[in-house]
Amino acid sequence: MAPCSYAQALAYLYSFTDYEKQSAYLYSPDRFDLRRMHCLLAALGDPHRRFASLHIAGTKGKGSVAAMSEQILREAGYHTGLFTSPHLHTFRERIRVDGQLIPEAMVVQGLHQLQPHIPSIPGLTTFELITALAFWTFAQRSIDIAVVEVGLGGRLDATNVITPLVSVITSLSYDHTAILGTSLAAIAREKGGIIKPGVPVVSAPQPEEARAIIEELCKERNAPLTLVGRDWLWEPKDTTWEGQSFSIHRSPRLFESDCELRTADCGLEYWIPLLGRHQLVNATTVLAVMEQLGGQGLCIPPESIREGLRKVKWPGRLEVLGQRPWVVVDGAHNRDSAQKLRSALKEFFPHQHLHLIFATYRDKDIPGMLEVLLPIAHEVIVTQFDSPRAATVAQLEERVRDMGAQATEAKDVEQALARAHQRAGAKDLICVTGSVRFAGEARMAWFQAEGWPLPPHDPPLPPAPEPGAEKR
Repeated sequence: MAPCSYAQALAYLYSFTDYEKQSAYLYSPDRFDLRRMHCLLAALGDPHRRFASLHIAGTKGKGSVAAMSEQILREAGYHTGLFTSPHLHTFRERIRVDGQLIPEAMVVQGLHQLQPHIPSIPGLTTFELITALAFWTFAQRSIDIAVVEVGLGGRLDATNVITPLVSVITSLSYDHTAILGTSLAAIAREKGGIIKPGVPVVSAPQPEEARAIIEELCKERNAPLTLVGRDWLWEPKDTTWEGQSFSIHRSPRLFESDCELRTADCGLEYWIPLLGRHQLVNATTVLAVMEQLGGQGLCIPPESIREGLRKVKWPGRLEVLGQRPWVVVDGAHNRDSAQKLRSALKEFFPHQHLHLIFATYRDKDIPGMLEVLLPIAHEVIVTQFDSPRAATVAQLEERVRDMGAQATEAKDVEQALARAHQRAGAKDLICVTGSVRFAGEARMAWFQAEGWPLPPHDPPLPPAPEPGAEKR
């Protein structure tokens, strides 16, 4: 039966194999098969071929780079699509046109278009269907350019059916190691699977092991490589808890090749409302991407770049929810992002004591994150969020205890926030972190507690349909 309501549409989508809810699976062509995507998209009339695109892979920063890129392109007058994952509050955040969430009715309409073709393509997954829905939506809305974030990896990801104007690889570090590989070289090779023959590549600064693989792949595929940190440099300027300014410079090696800067003004200052030094790297990566797009004929005035960076919003990432005490939520979910979070907390939020509220997925590097965050925490409160992959409160408490510290248990984020507020002084800092999903739950709990208008969120879902032929 075709979904008639938005809630039914979501239940239908989630009834397929959903790897976001599984803690372990084999990342291989046996399960991640781009032929399924090509078949489904062909049945829909190949909507992904009806607009230009950017393709963004990476371990950290790809969502921020996507958000900044889309905002700049919109400021420049382009009709934009944005496809990201996961979402904080509502599925509709994943698919946006001109900055607006996909309407509920369009989710239902899109699934009506997909549904007749599903039974003939065995093995389709939730993410593959969501990706096809996004591309169908963008084609229906006649966008000019889509900013597409990879879901997982790159080489076998459902989004890797597009041929973009520019391929972007953000910061690489250890995450999903059971799936993508236990070395940075292996992870880089999977992420670098988005590199297409002849398509320019922009990469954030990378560890040497990962950079060597990216350079190798670019050479093999004759894809020109721009490397931030080598070809594009940045300099931090003023910082406050509301944002930070920086300037960018071209490397002298680019002057030697008489390369002209087409879209960004070197030496001029930019401001972003995103915190953390890593966001300056992300913003510089975006500027390099805009230069590449300008070289392909897109008109992106310098003022559009400055305004796009100034206006970008990407909640749940070092987001300040309150002051006296400071209340910050962040989606850090591996050791590297925890280190970036620790540095940012020290730089942007002077405080007496840190009250850490922590929850994460059980398949994440819990010891690695705790090793970074426990030494700076005055108090640790562990809790659990709503996901079958989430680590339990008992599991987290045991991990903290094994590392020589003590943790207070809370049944949910509401209780954790209440306990932290009871104990925090006006000059203290409460930080909620461990995953994007947890950051979303913390935001919702905070909005409810403060009596603020709630962000758009999804309704309770009806029971999923019984497994049937069209699901597998």
